[in-house]
Amino acid sequence: MSAAPVYLDHNATAPIRPEAAQAVARALAIGGNPSSVHAAGRAARALVEQARSDVAALIGVKEGSITFTSGGTEANALAIDSAVAAGARRLLIGAAEHASTIQSAQASGAAAELWPVGPDGVADLSWLESRLAAWSPQDGKPFAALSLANSETGVIGPVAQAAALLRAADGWLHVDAVQAAGKIKIDFAETGADTLSLSGHKLGAPQGVGALAAGPRATLSRWLHGGGQERGRRGGTENLSGIAGFGAAARAAARDLVSASRQAAWRDAAQARLVEQGGVTVFGEGAPRLPSVLCFAAEGFESERQVIALDLDGVMVSAGAACSSGKVTASPVITAMGYSDLAGCALRVSGGWNTTQADWTRFTEVWLTVHDRFRARRRASAA
Repeated sequence: MSAAPVYLDHNATAPIRPEAAQAVARALAIGGNPSSVHAAGRAARALVEQARSDVAALIGVKEGSITFTSGGTEANALAIDSAVAAGARRLLIGAAEHASTIQSAQASGAAAELWPVGPDGVADLSWLESRLAAWSPQDGKPFAALSLANSETGVIGPVAQAAALLRAADGWLHVDAVQAAGKIKIDFAETGADTLSLSGHKLGAPQGVGALAAGPRATLSRWLHGGGQERGRRGGTENLSGIAGFGAAARAAARDLVSASRQAAWRDAAQARLVEQGGVTVFGEGAPRLPSVLCFAAEGFESERQVIALDLDGVMVSAGAACSSGKVTASPVITAMGYSDLAGCALRVSGGWNTTQADWTRFTEVWLTVHDRFRARRRASAA
């Protein structure tokens, strides 16, 4: 009898939580438009506002701070376009940011400049301080974007320190918290963010829903025109079932934050064996990381080969951010950290709300077996 499949790709998407699936079903049964004034519409509106309250509570903001979007990508784009509309003409974007942030900045019409990271994947605050000290008035309002947790390495960014530097320069900080939400505690005020993006499917909600939180210093520009939905910030009928599921998942994630931290020990045990027996390089090992993420590389062992071999043995992981239409390419995040020789060999293992210690153990055993086969073939071909 074959072992049950192991899913360790939560950073790509988390399996939907039972609470979220039930909330989706209830919303679908209502069938009303949240903008309608009749009974079904009022019931739908109540679900949207309850979800807004639950998502706001997850990050410690008022309900009115939350604008629902189609996901983290749209939330990042909305923050960047809003900053440009507010006068930012040069954007400082972390070199290890998600592609949605980097590409949105490049497409914004403003100049986009990459903010370097160190070998540990942590954004260089000295660089930011120097760059802001030399800021030109022609560049308008200073703007920078930085992830609270990196999507590939799990490295936790120094967002509060960056925010202090930006605020001293009367600037705007956007924080991508897509990967951090539900895995570590987030307090919006403590991050110092002006805007902060979230994505439902990373924490057990359906795909296709996210949110942008905005603080009092931020001014959001209208993203989609049409109706007056989302307090006039985003036109279009709300994704009622997705939003309801997002709210339920956010509520469950807040409840489970303490148990989420247990994965650090399971991850560290796996990491120790991979280093000792597989000789791997672990990315971000010396920096604070999410408890459920392990990113590493074995020299010469291509990412695609690892993903396929593990999948054949019932273990699902990824080679990095799952936003390239199924393509496995060299990781730009690992390249930005200075490991271009290993970027094509990086593997990302990420747990989540339903991951067990046995999942991490099984992954470790299977990877070591697969790696032994790889090394045996290498020795045979070299003989």
